[in-house]
Amino acid sequence: MKIAVAGSSGLIGSQVCRLTEASGHQIVRMSRTDGIDLLDVEAVTKALTGVEAVIDVSRPAQMELSAARNFFEMVARNLGDAGRATGVQRTVVLSIVGIEDGQDYDWYIATLAHEQAIRDHAPGARVLRTTQFHEFPGQALQRALVGREPTGTVEIMDVPTQPVDSAEVARALLEIAIDPDAGSRQLAGPQQERLVDLVRELVVHDGLDLTVLPGPAPAVSMAAGSMLPGPDVPTAGVDWHTWLRDRRG
Repeated sequence: MKIAVAGSSGLIGSQVCRLTEASGHQIVRMSRTDGIDLLDVEAVTKALTGVEAVIDVSRPAQMELSAARNFFEMVARNLGDAGRATGVQRTVVLSIVGIEDGQDYDWYIATLAHEQAIRDHAPGARVLRTTQFHEFPGQALQRALVGREPTGTVEIMDVPTQPVDSAEVARALLEIAIDPDAGSRQLAGPQQERLVDLVRELVVHDGLDLTVLPGPAPAVSMAAGSMLPGPDVPTAGVDWHTWLRDRRG
């Protein structure tokens, strides 16, 4: 089976590509790193020739609302137009658990627009919504340290989260893509945590000279638990602490 991955060079996309090839499928990598601009409909159409399923894990370079939403909507239209022209049967897009409850946060607004645009334009659309990945605490720490040395104190938003192993996300995306009868799904990690506690553990693990302080959330919904899955959302993979021990050494 020939599968295209939009956003193939990113955290999830690169894992999807490796897993797809290991499963015996043919992969088409679609990212600027791989020589394909998702905003160029002619390039996208050429890349999707002979493709049966598309996995869209693309991300814009900017998280600002207007730029992110414009990027997502244009990519969705291009994948949809090109997919219909080339006979693509299924399109799977990655989204976020609890996204409707987080519409006071710009990234969630843009991501919901992405999800809706794929539903509107792409053939055979289905959505995988997941909680944040196990890499999220490290990303949060990196953003907090931009432009400064990793010493002293740092504030991390004090919010509940239930992170999931990104390898499980990649596996679920591929499963949905190859199954003609699959529908939209949700996925979460096995254990609820607080983000500030995970960052503190990461700082100790990495031997950084940092004191991690709890800070405010960027949105009321996040502080209230919008990133948490509902009781019926399936869980998979190891907990964050096991992942930290096994994956980071």
